[in-house]
Amino acid sequence: MAEMSRQEWRAFLTEPARTAKLATARADGRPHVAPIWFALDDDDSIVFTTAATTVKGRGIVADPRVALCVDDDRPPFSFVVIEGVAEVVDDAAALLAWATRLGARYMGAARADEYGRRNGVPGELLVRVTPTKVLAHKNISD
Repeated sequence: MAEMSRQEWRAFLTEPARTAKLATARADGRPHVAPIWFALDDDDSIVFTTAATTVKGRGIVADPRVALCVDDDRPPFSFVVIEGVAEVVDDAAALLAWATRLGARYMGAARADEYGRRNGVPGELLVRVTPTKVLAHKNISD
């Protein structure tokens, strides 16, 4: 097993478009994990959208501490775990722009606008996670 460099884990989070598993805390303190579409921004923050009414949306508003895991489950296996603080960004134009970017990343350029219009609407949250810790390993089975 080897530790990834910053350049390696950024590349791992960028291509191909893998889902992240986002961990938040429920109102009663129990953990909650859900898959998300995400994008890595230039400042190493993780950006995603979610409905304000979801368990993860409510959890982030109540307690912004989160963790994400992105993995490659094929040998020789790799993963990136990010602990961080989530911020809900109140900017309708940015929400639409990021929802469209996420649509392109996961569904292709031809459907980007469709997904942007679907997910960039009132009731959706634009979330930016600022990493406080990154743990990234590759070649785990070697």
